Amino acid sequence: MSENFIKRGYCRVEENEVADIYIINTCTVTNLSDRKSRQYIRRAKRLNSNSIIAVVGCYAQVSPEEVAAMKDVDIVIGTTERNKIVDLCEEFWETRQQINIVRDISDDKNFQDVKINEIDSMSRAYIKVQDGCNMFCSYCIIPYARGNIRSRSIDDCVREVQSLSEKGYKEVVLTGIHIASYGYDLGKDRLVDLIEEIAKTDIKRIRLSSVDPRIVTDDFIKRINSTNKVCDHFHLSLQNGSDRILKLMNRRYDTEEFYRKAQIIKTYYPDAGLTTDIIVGFPTENDEDFEKTLKFVEKIGFSRIHVFKYSPRRGTPAAEMKGQVDGNIKHLRSGKLIEKSRRLSEIFANKLIGKSFEVLFEEENEDYFFGYTSNYIRVKAKKDGRDLTNKIFNVIIKTDEEPCEVELREEI
Repeated sequence: MSENFIKRGYCRVEENEVADIYIINTCTVTNLSDRKSRQYIRRAKRLNSNSIIAVVGCYAQVSPEEVAAMKDVDIVIGTTERNKIVDLCEEFWETRQQINIVRDISDDKNFQDVKINEIDSMSRAYIKVQDGCNMFCSYCIIPYARGNIRSRSIDDCVREVQSLSEKGYKEVVLTGIHIASYGYDLGKDRLVDLIEEIAKTDIKRIRLSSVDPRIVTDDFIKRINSTNKVCDHFHLSLQNGSDRILKLMNRRYDTEEFYRKAQIIKTYYPDAGLTTDIIVGFPTENDEDFEKTLKFVEKIGFSRIHVFKYSPRRGTPAAEMKGQVDGNIKHLRSGKLIEKSRRLSEIFANKLIGKSFEVLFEEENEDYFFGYTSNYIRVKAKKDGRDLTNKIFNVIIKTDEEPCEVELREEI
């Protein structure tokens, strides 16, 4: 959206500066997300009472009437038609009549292509390959906000990746709402087919965003491993370590299946970094459930855990469940799991000392260059006169505290 404005002669300003147009790109994962979006809207109007306020994204999609009823909102777009944002703003300048073009997307079948030509990082680019979700986890509003699965064609993805490689990018991250569902709306092609085709481009590294553990099979991991380009970092979203809670969440797998999937990955990628998301305090979660989570994450040996305290989202089945957990208990469990994650990260990093990894260097300060290993450990290399920015080197891990210090070997 920002690029579309710039192409039409507009100038982007910083968040807290006075502007003629404010675009509020909203999230609606929790009720708190909705409240923060409303706060941003009011704050923008205070900065310039004559400005245009355009609200886009998931909150606008799920609750368009609620958003449109806010006196400061001029344009409501939702999760589609974002390519029209400039025209809609200019239309509002002329008419001064509120515009609301949010429509039902439950039957949408086409992927809406929004290419990004300018990216802040010149090392890593994020490529959206899929939109929508058909999973309907009991705590999640996203299927209602983003609609059914819609996949981008393999040819289009490949063209963009090759173009980014030619511009100097070394790594692409394949993203989407539920990328494990990629291709189910296209026919025979699936995510593994997309990865294999992207691997034929000149891009150096391919990284996957969060994936549903059920996509992990021996064939899937064997095939992506054979490309020699897929990073050995897998974000498998667990959400809870209690089978009872997983069933209430409608996650469609249990801990036994999840463990098997993790072992398949480790067979082909012995030093793989496995990261995950965990929700604590889901309705009816008791101490026994939480202890199962603590034991299970240790059994898997995650390299990092993103911990979330359950927050009811109106419009989801979980918000109506009995047995909502007290906020203080959520806070205590969150703290314990964060500490567990810290210890697991230390254990994982310690096992890597003395081993060789590929690192893409992205940032620097006075003394060091910083980057990430293929298995997503942040590292630093002491400056020796060479410019390492946007270069991939083989390194030896020397320390276990992130950013881990490394010894440079050859450039790749």
